[in-house]
Amino acid sequence: MAQERSVSPEPEAQPGPPTPNPDLKSLDRLVGTWNISGGTQGQATYEWMEGGFFLIQYVDLEQYGQKIKGIEIIGHERKFGEEPSKEIKSRFYDNQGNTLDYVYELEGDTLTVWGGEKGSPAYYRGYV
Repeated sequence: MAQERSVSPEPEAQPGPPTPNPDLKSLDRLVGTWNISGGTQGQATYEWMEGGFFLIQYVDLEQYGQKIKGIEIIGHERKFGEEPSKEIKSRFYDNQGNTLDYVYELEGDTLTVWGGEKGSPAYYRGYV
């Protein structure tokens, strides 16, 4: 007479918690408070949001005689049900009611922040 054996199925591997895209670590050098001078005066402070998926920038500036306070969230955009964007994107909100989108590009020590989309004629380029 054959014996019946009970076989337990292998437990399915549980996915681990999501991890930030490693390219975000290139923005580590922005963390801290920066004094801004020239046509715009003030400070910008960068810090990581818990989890490491987003870098947050707080600005307190004066530009053309106007006080500007704002917050920018920088990371990979992940729309509902989609994969994260390949580009590092941001959205900036200020006390003037503006909502501005940017794309961050860091190559070596050169940081380019594109207004709207990569390749835009509106951009900032600096060295960090």
